[in-house]
Amino acid sequence: MFLAFQLELDARHDKYERLVKLSRDITVESKRTIFLLHRITSAPDMEEILAESEIKLDGVRQKILQVAQELSGEDMHQFHRAITTGLQEYVEAVSFQHFIKTRSLISMEEINKQLIFTTEDSGKENKTPTSEAQVKQLLTWSLRVTPVDYLLGVADLTGELMRMCINSVGNGDIDTPFEVSQFLRQVYDGFSFIGNTGPYEVSKKLYTLKQSLAKVENACYALKVRGSEIPKHMLADVFSVKTEMIDQEEGVS
Repeated sequence: MFLAFQLELDARHDKYERLVKLSRDITVESKRTIFLLHRITSAPDMEEILAESEIKLDGVRQKILQVAQELSGEDMHQFHRAITTGLQEYVEAVSFQHFIKTRSLISMEEINKQLIFTTEDSGKENKTPTSEAQVKQLLTWSLRVTPVDYLLGVADLTGELMRMCINSVGNGDIDTPFEVSQFLRQVYDGFSFIGNTGPYEVSKKLYTLKQSLAKVENACYALKVRGSEIPKHMLADVFSVKTEMIDQEEGVS
C-alpha cells in the first residue's frame, strides 16, 4: 500500500517539476515579447513589430498548451503555485500588446478564449478540420487564467506602460504620456475598489502601481507646464532626473 503511495507522490512531484520548467519558459518568452514591444516607440514600422510579437506570443501559447495537457484530469489549484508566475507574465505581455493596438485593457475572458487549443491525437495542432473523420480525432485543451493571475499581470503592466511613456517622450511623442496617464488612473481606481479585501499579492502591488502612476503624471505635468521651454531631444533627460528624485524621496520616506 505504501509503495502505491510512493509511486503516486513521485509522479505528482515529477509533474510539478515539469510545470515549473514550463512556467519558466513561458516567463522568459513573455519577457522577450515585452522587450520587443518596447521598440515600438522608436521603430518606424509599428505593424512589423506587432506581427513579430504575435508570432512570439503564439510560441508562448504552445507552451501553455503543454501545461494544459499536463493538468488534464488534475485539480489545477494543486499545481497553481508552479505555473502562476508564467501566467502572470503572459497576461502582462498580452495586455501590453493589446494596449498598444487599441489603447484599452484586454479582458480576462478574451485572454482565456486565446487559451483554447485543438489538437489531433498525435499532438499536432489543427485549427481547420476538413473531414468528419478528422473531427472525431480532434482533442480540445484549455487553461483558464485565474482572476488573481489576471490582476497581478495587469498590475505589472503598469510598470511597462510607465517605461513606454518615458521612452515615447524621449522620441518626441507628446500624446502617448497623456493617454497612458488616463489609462493608469482608471486602472488605479479599479484596484482601489479591491483595496485590502483582495489577495495579499494584489494589495502589495497596489503600491508599485501608485509609483508608476506618479511618475507618468509627473511627466505629463512637465510636458504641460514646461513642454514649450524644453527641446524635444532633452525631454527624456529631464524626466529621468525627476524620476530618480521621486525614487530617492520614496526611499527616504
